[in-house]
Amino acid sequence: MGALINRRKRQQKTLALIQARRITTQQNLLHLLERAGIPATQSSVSRDLEELGIIKHRGFYRLPQATNGASANGLLSLVPAGDHMLVARCEPGLASSVAVKIDRARFPEIAGTVAGEDTIFVALSKPNLQRITTRKIWELFG
Repeated sequence: MGALINRRKRQQKTLALIQARRITTQQNLLHLLERAGIPATQSSVSRDLEELGIIKHRGFYRLPQATNGASANGLLSLVPAGDHMLVARCEPGLASSVAVKIDRARFPEIAGTVAGEDTIFVALSKPNLQRITTRKIWELFG
């Protein structure tokens, strides 16, 4: 259980660092995590980047962003949260319609959605399905 909590904490800090800074290498990210008191190895950082769907764009790590087709339909970003959830950010007022489209797709990985004004919680049926579900949702909206 301790390893799972450490992984979650490391991944949350990784997301926060990538959103706050321009990080160019895994080594740089590893150094920033260690400075923040989060133990990590190069292989754990690499695995985390893949699990979180982090991409490298113009030399910097960043969260994947919506394509023109996805943003035209209201979906702006998808971020993993814990082992059983994704958080989708949407254009204001469009979260409900985005959630309906996700629900109608009937992906077996998704247990259900809860939509607010501009945010959707996507509950997953099993742990660690974020990467495949993120890819399917982007394809649905792309």
